[in-house]
Formats: sequence, C-alpha cells, structure tokens
Amino acid sequence: MRFHQVRELVSWAADYHGRLQAAYSRLAGGEVTERVRLALEYLADHERSMQRDLEAYLDDGSDHRPVLDAWFDDPNDFPHAPVLERLPGALGVSGVADVLATALTMHRTLQDLYHQRADRAGGREEREFFTALAEGQDAEVRRLTRDMQRLEDY
Repeated sequence: MRFHQVRELVSWAADYHGRLQAAYSRLAGGEVTERVRLALEYLADHERSMQRDLEAYLDDGSDHRPVLDAWFDDPNDFPHAPVLERLPGALGVSGVADVLATALTMHRTLQDLYHQRADRAGGREEREFFTALAEGQDAEVRRLTRDMQRLEDY
C-alpha cells in the first residue's frame, strides 16, 4: 500500500517489539548458557517495555493524536521491515556479545526508519514526533550496551 497513517507505523513497531520479546523469551527457555539466558530475559523485558511505550501513543487520550492521524505517502511498505523481519530468525545465542550485536542491529534499524520518516515528514509535529522516537532508540542503544556490558563483566 502506498499511503499510510503514522499510527499504522507506530502500531507495526509496537507489534515488532512484541515479536522480539516472544523470540527472546523462547530462546531464553532453550539450551543456552546462564549468562546468555540472563541477557535474553533482560532483552525480553526491555522489548516488552518498548512495546508498552509505543502502545501508549495509540491510546485515544494521547496528546499525539493529530500526528498519529496524519497520512504519508511511501511507495514501499515500511522500507526497513524486510530487514527487521529477517533478524529474529537470525538471533545468535553463542554468547552475550552475539546477542547484544543482534539487539543493537534491530534498534539501529528502527532508528534509521524513524529518521527516514522524520526526514520525509509532512509537518513540524510529525518531524518532531519521529525525531523523538529516533532519539529514544539512540538512548536505548546506549542503555542496552551499558547493561549488557555489565552482564558480560559479571
């Protein structure tokens, strides 16, 4: 589909975080080392939180309703989606660093998607909304890196 509402992209991103949470939880229940299990459980909790945060934007009382109702024209179906859809199947679980590398790739890819939408925004509020989402992803990348490094040092 060529035309989308901002809310569709936010809903897709929330659902994606939910699918990541499920993938991390499933992997944590498999045969992995204790550190990898802890890392995967941490990431599952993190993704659940990210999903809830995005879903909060979609609530009827959200201050972002005008932005969420805005339409945008994109000839592709969320251009980064194919890359993101491949990543959960490619999760490496050989070590904490491998798990972190995959998680960071997913966050940076979402960040790129938000930057792209900010660059193509139809108005100031839409640009600010997507810029804030991209900056939030950047903060999450820093936090994940810090917290996973602590686990690796543990």
